[in-house]
Amino acid sequence: MLLLKKFLDNLRNNILMKISALSFILLFCLSCSMDETIEVSTQGTVSIGTSDETTLASSSNHTAKQFSSQWSVTQKILRGGKQEGVELITLDNGKLKIRIIPTRGMGILDVKMDSIRLGWNSPVKEVVHPSHIDLESRGGLGWLEGFNEWMVRCGLEFAGHPGTDQFINNTGDPATLNLTLHGKIQNIPASDYEVIIDSEPPHRIRVRGTVHESFFYGPKLKLVTEVSTVPGSDTFRISDLLTNEGSSKQEFQLIYHGNYGSSILEEGARVYAPAGTVTPMNENAARNLDSWQTYLGPTKGFIEEVYLLEPLGDANSSTMAVLVNQDADLATSVRWDVTELPYLTIWKNTAAEEDGYVTGIEPATGYPFNRMIERKYGRVPELDAGESRSFTLDFGIHIGNDQVGELINEATARQIPSPLQIIKEPPVTK
Repeated sequence: MLLLKKFLDNLRNNILMKISALSFILLFCLSCSMDETIEVSTQGTVSIGTSDETTLASSSNHTAKQFSSQWSVTQKILRGGKQEGVELITLDNGKLKIRIIPTRGMGILDVKMDSIRLGWNSPVKEVVHPSHIDLESRGGLGWLEGFNEWMVRCGLEFAGHPGTDQFINNTGDPATLNLTLHGKIQNIPASDYEVIIDSEPPHRIRVRGTVHESFFYGPKLKLVTEVSTVPGSDTFRISDLLTNEGSSKQEFQLIYHGNYGSSILEEGARVYAPAGTVTPMNENAARNLDSWQTYLGPTKGFIEEVYLLEPLGDANSSTMAVLVNQDADLATSVRWDVTELPYLTIWKNTAAEEDGYVTGIEPATGYPFNRMIERKYGRVPELDAGESRSFTLDFGIHIGNDQVGELINEATARQIPSPLQIIKEPPVTK
């Protein structure tokens, strides 16, 4: 036993000596690191960002066609945080870069042309995956947790303010439905998408996707949406086809919620929208009705103002809205058919930049009130069983006083035959 104890004591002492030696070496290395950089391997870690881009189509893949500009359509997957797994499609026509989000209902994140951007700086910094959105949160305002795109579709079953609505259920009995802000379509991933290149000049490039909003004992709505542009053009188009795939008549609502921040929105910016009437949506808007067309710079504590317009159509039922910067040398336009989208909402939210400095120009089938209110005023359309309805909007970016001046003159001329009627009181919503 004594020999064994002596052996164990010697072994312990040797181990302690080696540990001390190793500790000295480690301390020495740490002291050296203060003076010189030690390279550390990060092999095996996952970086936050994006996957590598994959080219889906490009001008180099269509050598038999002659294009006015080189173009490409690429795809990548976002990584990290709440945007993990979100798919982005970039349609680059050689002049415009349009970023489409199949994961978020084929919405459009932004559109860029050189230093000009259609989009805004939302407090929501990520492109949020729908799996992280609870539409029922905060009293039905959960939609706002993912709101940062330039173009958001609101709909399809309902599209306006949260609240309740009465409806007839599958057994024919009255029932109450809780409605959430702006509907579901923006948080439904596309079932599929494809890239199509027209065979005939000017060889329009089309990114087409399909989104289903349907459930058992409820709506069965299919939206086939398409974003398209011509190579080298400063314009692009959204073309949608909405179909009721059910066997019964179905109500629907649809708002094209376009959101604009700097570089066009600024103090002194102005919106032109030929209309028959303009109505404040609430008392705050009513107090500032005289300045409904003009914008402030970023203003801390600003309370949103919303104005409801009935757009004027020309002989072809076409109408327009134009947002112009202060110097009238930069503008963006949208044109659409008033038989398809007979209403327009102007949302002014010129709050501090940190809180979301933005304005909304929103052609729609109605206004963003709760569906029960919209139905009362006859602004909730229906689709028969198997019926489809199409919607087309054309957008452009315009640079220079000459181009912008022509747009302003056109919008002004459209207004002259029918002077704008200003309704001073908000609509009755009770």
